[in-house]
Amino acid sequence: MAAVPDYQAPAWLPGGHLQTIWPALHARRVAGARVAYRRERWDTPDGDFIDVDWLLPAPPPGAPLLVLLHGLEGSSRSHYAEAFAGWARQRGWGFAVPHFRGCSGELNRAPRAYHSGDHEEVGWMLQRFRVRQHARGGGPLLVVGVSLGGNALLHWAGAAGQSASCVVDAVAAVCAPLDLAAGGHAIGRGFNRQVYNRLFLRSMKAKARAKLAQHPGLFDARRLQAARDLYAFDDVFTAPLHGFAGVEDYWRRASAKPQLAGIRVPALALNAGNDPFVPAASLPRAEEVGSWVTLWQPQAGGHVGFAQGRPPGQVFWLPEAVGGWLRSMLR
Repeated sequence: MAAVPDYQAPAWLPGGHLQTIWPALHARRVAGARVAYRRERWDTPDGDFIDVDWLLPAPPPGAPLLVLLHGLEGSSRSHYAEAFAGWARQRGWGFAVPHFRGCSGELNRAPRAYHSGDHEEVGWMLQRFRVRQHARGGGPLLVVGVSLGGNALLHWAGAAGQSASCVVDAVAAVCAPLDLAAGGHAIGRGFNRQVYNRLFLRSMKAKARAKLAQHPGLFDARRLQAARDLYAFDDVFTAPLHGFAGVEDYWRRASAKPQLAGIRVPALALNAGNDPFVPAASLPRAEEVGSWVTLWQPQAGGHVGFAQGRPPGQVFWLPEAVGGWLRSMLR
């Protein structure tokens, strides 16, 4: 098993907020040319669709496939997605980003969206990737989930138990809010509320209004308009559209933390101690996870930041560390 890497934040980038914001906006994402994708549409069992972006050029048959599950309102063009794509390209691996419903640039059809505990959707997608790998020579399937995607991934792995090993070879979660209530309340306070909360709500409320126009009467438009934080948004939109009684029920049942002890496939959970979205006190302890789960909890890094080098910095540490750990599980 790979040793835990020692991440040290550069002196010119102090604090969790800067370590979160700067890498997303300014740090170098890949070595060489910008990554290119080919898009493929998959029809879902309920008559909807998801869009999958595949890294170009395609790898040779039998090559490992790295699948990335993006975070809240993310995509294949998120800084972390391009960084992992560049890492995979350097090694001749396949790489794919399945977009959660409504995140590929086109509104999905069904009266639903996506959520942090969407483990059934994750299981369906990963099974399709496994079938694809079998058809292309049977190469390994490795999965990394970022933030929301990481929580959904580990929730799936825990719920699937031993059967997960029939689908994937190893999984990793990066900066996942494994206790959704702790993360949800944290993002609704102070600086987080004024910056990140507003940023997320801007795009999420716009999508919700488009969903209401597509399916009139789906939820209360006045309550949506009044929502000023993720708690209120999840209570009026995310929770009821996906079968939860309300936001508290959603955050409790969708959290991956209680599922960690049930994981039976090699799994990594990486969380920075200064992540603005994920309070350090909410992170899982060694006694709360099974022997299949590795916990990496460096003091710094921010939320999906982990920049290094001189200004403007680069975000190569994250795919090197996480990708290296995943690769070590194949030996």
